[in-house]
Amino acid sequence: MAETTLSGPHHQILENDYASEWMGIEVLSLSDGHATIRMTLRQEMLNGFGMAHGGMIFAFGDTAFALACNPAVPAPGEENNITVASGVDINFLKPAFRGQVLTAVADRRSSAGRSGLYDIQIFAADAPQAEATSGTPGELIAEFRGRSRTIPKK
Repeated sequence: MAETTLSGPHHQILENDYASEWMGIEVLSLSDGHATIRMTLRQEMLNGFGMAHGGMIFAFGDTAFALACNPAVPAPGEENNITVASGVDINFLKPAFRGQVLTAVADRRSSAGRSGLYDIQIFAADAPQAEATSGTPGELIAEFRGRSRTIPKK
C-alpha cells in the first residue's frame, strides 16, 4: 500500500480521536503495517517527578500501534472491520522530560488471519533537529509490543 497523503499523512481513525488531538500528535508517515508519529511533551503530561507520565508514553505508543494496524483507506470489503489491541506490553527504558519531542515508529512484525504482532519504538529528543544530525529520532525511551485482532466494526 502506498503512503497516504492528504495535506500531510492522514488517517481516518484520527478524525474523531480527541485524545490524540489533545496530545498534539502529528503523523509523519503511514504505509501498510507502518506508522511514524511525533508529539512534544507538555507540562500537563508530566508526573509528580517532573518526567513524562507512563500513561502518556503508553497512549502515544498505542496511537502509533492503531495507525499501523488499520489501513488509512480500507480495502474493498474491509470497510466494516477494525483492528484493535488484544494485548500489549511496554518497557520503559529511560525518562523523558517537558519540551522533549517524542517520536514513535510502529512496524508490523507478523500477521496471520485476524491476528498481528507489532513493535513500536519510542524515542525522545531535545529538538526535532536531533534526527537530522544523528540519523535517529533521539534516544530510545520505551519499547511497546502490541498484539492485534481484527473484528467487525459495531
